[in-house]
Amino acid sequence: MRSCSVWFPCRLVRCSLFVLFAGLLSVVSAVPTADAQDLRVMSFNVRYGTASDGPDSWPQRQELVAGVIRNFAPDLLGTQEMLPFQAEYLREELGAGADRPRRYAYIGWSRDASAGGEQCGLFICEDRFQVEGAGQFWLSERPEEKFSKSWDSSLPRVCTWARLQDRQVPGRRLLFANTHFDHRGAEARLQSARLLRDRLPQLADGLPIVLTGDFNCGEQSLPWSAAAADGVLVDSFRAAFPERQASEGTFHGFRGTAGAERIDWILYSAGRFQTVAATIDRTERGGRYPSDHFPVTAVLRYTAAVAQ
Repeated sequence: MRSCSVWFPCRLVRCSLFVLFAGLLSVVSAVPTADAQDLRVMSFNVRYGTASDGPDSWPQRQELVAGVIRNFAPDLLGTQEMLPFQAEYLREELGAGADRPRRYAYIGWSRDASAGGEQCGLFICEDRFQVEGAGQFWLSERPEEKFSKSWDSSLPRVCTWARLQDRQVPGRRLLFANTHFDHRGAEARLQSARLLRDRLPQLADGLPIVLTGDFNCGEQSLPWSAAAADGVLVDSFRAAFPERQASEGTFHGFRGTAGAERIDWILYSAGRFQTVAATIDRTERGGRYPSDHFPVTAVLRYTAAVAQ
């Protein structure tokens, strides 16, 4: 396991007001006003910034990405396909909200030997949390070996994590983790889910866990069963909506019409939190979307089982 105690705080900067959305915020469930101690969690595959996406390329949508995140104002944000220059942009922009400015720390390392490679980055609201430690391991049979891959994985895949102290609730701590499963290897996805189920509790050492990610599979899959079906980790969306919804897909390829499967999840330790609200954010502006995935959000509430 690779661990690191260095992270980079967000710089507060002045920026122009974000252009008003032409499209209304479209979600599966509206997020109610949260209790001061509730956790606002978001998972967002931002689509890597050097992709040849034409009118949907990063420079054309970066303001919309930042605006969607600022609108939800997460305490914890897990990102996938994050490149370093995208992280730098968002570090600055997320501290510049006119109505609700917040300071964020960013934690992330490349998944491969390239210094500018994709990261499973964590954005952590510094007004809410103090980072006690952080690290990254690889989704492979040799998780401590940098850039390793196993099974039928097409690329090195990682899980990034941080132990956090809640400033608003003295004595309460948690483990926040974020991952991105392989898009081709079915066996790799299953084994990655099993690895997380074994390794995250070891890292948490009794602390509650919040896990975000793009899992590249839906809840009918074996990886979902390995991660959430037995109730050790709870799927926040399914907790909010016990009955399957007609439109739950989260990958839409910039078209706005998603497939049937919800492949982006927010999970948490059973008995340690409860779901207050869960959403699939379908914000668009002039027919353009912030990413090829819809971001997903959850508002979580501590239960009495969380030690003080």
